[in-house]
Amino acid sequence: MSTVHIKPVPVTPEEVIAVARDHARVVIDAEAREAMAASRAIVDAIEREGRPVYGVSTGFGALANTFVEPERRAELQHALIRSHAAGVGDPMPEEVVRAMMLLRVRSLAMGRSGVRPEIAEGLAALLNADITPWVPRHGSLGASGDLAPLAHCAMVLLGEGWVREADGSRVDAGPVLERAGLRPITLSSKEGLALINGTDGMLGMLILAVADLRHLLTMADVCAALSNEAMLGSDRPFQPELHEIRPQPGQAKSAANIHKLLQDSEVMDSHRNDLAHAVQDAYSMRCAPQVAGAARDVLAYAETVADQELRSVVDNPVVLPDGRVESTGNFHGAPLGYAADFLGIAATDVGSISERRVDRLLDITRNRGLPAFLSPDPGVNSGLMIAQYTAAGIVAENRRLSAPASVDSVPTSGMQEDHVSMGWAAACKLRTIIDNLGTLLAVEMLAATQGLQLRLPLIPSPAARAATAAVGPIAGKPGPDQFLAPVIEQVKRLIESPALRHEIEEAAGPLA
Repeated sequence: MSTVHIKPVPVTPEEVIAVARDHARVVIDAEAREAMAASRAIVDAIEREGRPVYGVSTGFGALANTFVEPERRAELQHALIRSHAAGVGDPMPEEVVRAMMLLRVRSLAMGRSGVRPEIAEGLAALLNADITPWVPRHGSLGASGDLAPLAHCAMVLLGEGWVREADGSRVDAGPVLERAGLRPITLSSKEGLALINGTDGMLGMLILAVADLRHLLTMADVCAALSNEAMLGSDRPFQPELHEIRPQPGQAKSAANIHKLLQDSEVMDSHRNDLAHAVQDAYSMRCAPQVAGAARDVLAYAETVADQELRSVVDNPVVLPDGRVESTGNFHGAPLGYAADFLGIAATDVGSISERRVDRLLDITRNRGLPAFLSPDPGVNSGLMIAQYTAAGIVAENRRLSAPASVDSVPTSGMQEDHVSMGWAAACKLRTIIDNLGTLLAVEMLAATQGLQLRLPLIPSPAARAATAAVGPIAGKPGPDQFLAPVIEQVKRLIESPALRHEIEEAAGPLA
């Protein structure tokens, strides 16, 4: 999609990805502007009446009981943004920042935040001008939302703070806005608070992670099938009737994928009735759908959480249509933190079982006739020995990253914010785990396709032929040792792109 229209209704995950990754244009429709104007009118009325309302006429956090005079309330909002833009560390990727900005526009457009339409339009203008705020990695605790990251975005609206240039450098925001023909915005009461009180950063990362992991779980099934075929495994454990008796939905999908991918294979037929063949394969082969399928079920849970959050008003306080302005705890990131942690655990285990299949493929005592480390000339050559070391190191890192962040609350703000979600941290480490999973699957695909080449002249399945045809130009045939690092990187890019999956589906049929 080239344009995303913002209305006072939820956006879809596909729209978030279109803006974050494909730079789709953002247009705020009239009904969203009307909803924001109506809620702003309520805040203006409260101002005229002189009622004490958190964030409108008071300070923030532990300073919530401090009354702020009317003439200083605009100053209060600007001071809030500047003080909360306290993040440090490397900048977040462009796609994360763009997703976060779009989700803040979406939340404001729901008409419950009491801001002028100009605030949401200012964020949309930054997106449409491809201006990406420099948002440091560290600063959010995921309580009161992603305060520091969103404050760094808001700073750019004010013509302050930093922007990330296309080459990765950091520059002052003011001149960048001027070149784009954009004017800094002056905030009114409540507007600074509304710009930073949300779960938009962790939600954006979760939506992007769900999309990436959905693809990688299908590719994990592909890799499992190729490894099974290369190791002369059995396809019998993947028969549909064996999974109907354990009705776990993700398991059934993964098993169906693997079963389909193993059809029409001379390699599989070569040992189907061999009495010497193992009655049962190792768990890493036979239980592949149980592990990847369970991860699919966790993914479905995370998708539900993200969908519910996309339909949520995440701000504090919120402006209700009847004129009330009420404090809430909806900014607390626990639902997203739990989902990200759980998804990280599942993705780690999918990578772990993948590495076990690689180890089995390389071990001459367990790989059923393949040469040691898949080298036709072992001894002088080490084959894929150290590629498995790399995979083992990554598995260990993912296990460390799988320690849940969401149980690691640290009290802040003078004990006013005495339980925080760490949802931002959970989502950040989930991104690393998923990136690592791509590398693990690349090592497995490299090993499996080389193993299948060593089974020639037996012809593998159509799916395996498609995968080998794609990997072959990168890795070549098994032979003398080569510089492996660029090979693994290129196969990883192949795994992560939709093109290889499309070629495999062309050969074997659609995959779940």
